[in-house]
Amino acid sequence: MMKSRLYVLAAIVLAAAASRLLPHPPNFTPIAAMALFGGAYFQHRAVAFGAPLAAMLLSDLLIGFHGGMPFVYAAILLISGMGLAIRSRLNPVWIGGAALSASLVFFVVTNFGVWLAGGLYPFTGAGLVSAFVAAIPFFGNTLAGDVMYTVLLFGGFALAERWFPVLRKELTPAGLSTARPSIG
Repeated sequence: MMKSRLYVLAAIVLAAAASRLLPHPPNFTPIAAMALFGGAYFQHRAVAFGAPLAAMLLSDLLIGFHGGMPFVYAAILLISGMGLAIRSRLNPVWIGGAALSASLVFFVVTNFGVWLAGGLYPFTGAGLVSAFVAAIPFFGNTLAGDVMYTVLLFGGFALAERWFPVLRKELTPAGLSTARPSIG
């Protein structure tokens, strides 16, 4: 039964990554939401970090690579770690806070990478500030995409767990709930 849950989680992450192939506004992507979701829901740490990275790599094989990819992948790892940190507190407040934080992490890490890679901004404090200021117009789409995809992934899976008991984590392999019946 737990394999069903794993397959559905993996399919959700792959579908999110595949949505990058559809036309979308700049920076309106599922990247942070996918990493946050993977960290929060995949049972094993290796899969929690590896599934979002693998899904991203598959979509990047079709989209193409660029010099900032190491920073994008580093941001994915950090955000997956944030998902691990909230997995015992999966409620709208924690998920929403993590989504906003994920947007900031992605913004800071990737734009620091743009500055560090060189060529566009001088290697000075003013150059670093310029790199961040130039990226501000894109942050609105990043934040909107992260919020929308976080609601879709976390909310969609919560509904799926409600409708399909086999997807619930607390079920034993025999399909019986581990919760004790209440008395009274």
